[in-house]
Amino acid sequence: MAAQSDYSAKNITVLEGLEPVRRRPGMYIGGTGVEGLHHLIWEVVDNAIDEAMAGFCDHVTVSLLGDDKVSISDNGRGIPVDIHKQTKKSALETVLTTLHAGGKFGEDDSAYKVSGGLHGVGVSVVNALSSWLEAEVHLNGKAYRQEFSRGIAKAPVKVVGTAEDKGTTITFIPDKEIFANTEFSWETIINHLRQQAYLTKGITITVCDLRKAESQEPDPKKCYTFYFEGGISSFVRYINKYKEALNDPPAYFEKEANGGIKVEVSLAYTTDFNEHVFTFANNIHTTEGGTHLTGFRTALTRAINDYAKKSEMIKGTDGALSGDDTREGLTAIISVKLPEPQFEGQTKARLGNPEIKNIVEQATLEGLGFWLEENPADARKIVEKCSLSLRARLAARAARDTVIRKGALEGMTLPGKLADCSSRDAKKTELYIVEGDSAAGSAKQGRDRNFQAILPLRGKILNVERARLDKMLSSDEIKNLIVALGTSIGETLNLTKLRYHRIIIMTDADVDGSHIRTLLLTLFYRHFPEIIKGDNLYIAQPPLYAIIKGKAKEFAYNDSQKDQITKKMGSGYTIQRYKGLGEMNPDQLWETTMNPEHRVLLKVEVQDAQKADEIFSMLMGDEVGPRKHFIQTHAKNVKNLDV
Repeated sequence: MAAQSDYSAKNITVLEGLEPVRRRPGMYIGGTGVEGLHHLIWEVVDNAIDEAMAGFCDHVTVSLLGDDKVSISDNGRGIPVDIHKQTKKSALETVLTTLHAGGKFGEDDSAYKVSGGLHGVGVSVVNALSSWLEAEVHLNGKAYRQEFSRGIAKAPVKVVGTAEDKGTTITFIPDKEIFANTEFSWETIINHLRQQAYLTKGITITVCDLRKAESQEPDPKKCYTFYFEGGISSFVRYINKYKEALNDPPAYFEKEANGGIKVEVSLAYTTDFNEHVFTFANNIHTTEGGTHLTGFRTALTRAINDYAKKSEMIKGTDGALSGDDTREGLTAIISVKLPEPQFEGQTKARLGNPEIKNIVEQATLEGLGFWLEENPADARKIVEKCSLSLRARLAARAARDTVIRKGALEGMTLPGKLADCSSRDAKKTELYIVEGDSAAGSAKQGRDRNFQAILPLRGKILNVERARLDKMLSSDEIKNLIVALGTSIGETLNLTKLRYHRIIIMTDADVDGSHIRTLLLTLFYRHFPEIIKGDNLYIAQPPLYAIIKGKAKEFAYNDSQKDQITKKMGSGYTIQRYKGLGEMNPDQLWETTMNPEHRVLLKVEVQDAQKADEIFSMLMGDEVGPRKHFIQTHAKNVKNLDV
């Protein structure tokens, strides 16, 4: 260890310009994975949306070009190109090469009353993390252009022609030195830009995929244009497209408060049992909520209780509706726009402005209260839904307490079911949820008893998408799983009590196995989301084939691998097709599917909560039409179908 006298000014490193971004990109875009890569697009689009919210832009175009290149254009005012008095460089170069430079920091805040890019680092961060970036500005009848490489200008801005329009186009290539994967996801971009169009009235957003096109001209077949007259009410309808709504059109109300703060809320109830609430601040999706969500939830519960008591739908002896009761089956969008949002973290996952809570709470109390009075038929259906939730919650509490008490009395073991492991260190243990007694028998014999536990399932568990918690807890298979996990469920769920670091779903590679896996995924997504968020849920990948030649044996997990192996082996081999885990002996199951040194596990992640909810609702919900359409659309992609 160096002596204290050796520590001096020479030990202090000063990073200039955009070098801090390249050294620590995660601080600015959340990481260098797929989400961070797409965050580059969001940062540039946010600038265009800011122009739209300020009333200067009504069209944004995002184009995916070849070689991982992406271009974002808007018809806003155009980034200024005149010389900045502090930097002695053009304003364009200053904005693109300097952190905390932009139209959102000056003493004169007239440039942007409301802005998503509060930190002002967005476009400069994109520049820093791009191997090449070009900015083209149309302004004052001229077209200006400037190129950059990894945040450094190649030359000063120059005039390249005339222009009749106004606006800014940013084209960039993500730096492969920063991002391991630089391929953009078409679906991710489509979903995000659709969301932005819902949230910004009067804006048209066009997105085109030209990556495989011979020409860079827009192809109508590869372009989407989003424009929604109904705004966030249309957004609520879109989220509920696979659900049965109790009130349609959705309720909508808005309020403007002092200081330029605007609140918009739209909501609808469905026959679903889950809550779907999405919050936004200056069009930024605050995935972790914040003060606007807190204010909305408080007012929602109070407004519905007030109406229910006033209309005598709930008597004094029935007890008040809880927050959980009033949120069952709710779909809502809460969008606030404010001049100085206080986001927690550069990725802006949570809104922290304390004054927003009271403003949203008051707006919801007034707006929802008035809507309930004006729509008595819909209001009655909503209160009846909430009242039914209250009764089901009380029944579920009794059932849950019974399940937990059963687990405590039996020492958290399930005789005849759970084959537990000897280790009690949750960080080292894993639980295999196995389909059928036959496969469970092989798994129990083949496992490493020190850290691997086996829980067999008999048949298909209850589809929890169509059942409340009280009905769920009448299922022995689900009760056994809850006790084995040790976390409880519902309002008493506690992830710190999870008894296994890895929960591994292991089912057959056939139709029944896929169905059971989907049922289990639905259970975890709806009732144990923290297990998914904590990276604790996995799917085992048993092989489909064993290719044998003499004493040599190799396993293939798909048809492509099978073809590669057989081509390498040549003639004289035999192929064994595994239709179920029970066909493998214990040694084979260990070697191929359970041995940590050789097995393949898929980690279950939720990258887009709205899309995930849509898929579960469509596949597992009550509406038959969308599910039938999905099956017909994707049937041609299914291979080796075992019926």
